[in-house]
Amino acid sequence: MDIFRKIAERKIQEAMEEGMFDDLQGKGKPLVFEDETWIPEDLRVAYRVLKNSGHVPPELELRKEIVTLRNFIDTLDDDKERLKKLRELNFKIIKLNMIRKKPLNLEEFPQYENRIIEKTVFS
Repeated sequence: MDIFRKIAERKIQEAMEEGMFDDLQGKGKPLVFEDETWIPEDLRVAYRVLKNSGHVPPELELRKEIVTLRNFIDTLDDDKERLKKLRELNFKIIKLNMIRKKPLNLEEFPQYENRIIEKTVFS
């Protein structure tokens, strides 16, 4: 494996000397690393490939829907509509948990974390 690393480093160095990296998009800008801790290690590369090709894994799409729905619920004044959307949100959270085969990190949704703690500790 070490020989391949040396070959790759040499090729990269040659490309740099030839100026092949001079006109790259984003040159001089900081890299933005996304939080991938929720993705199992063995799936991270596959998810990155899907994302780069314009496809979104179902878990990521559902997570995005949950965040959007949560923000929408905060803007609702009608109690009936809010209840309807809360049920939809709960369904999506359960679905996400089933897909991921592990519970959702409640720190991402502090209003639910507090409610669960209140119901389990004070009931």
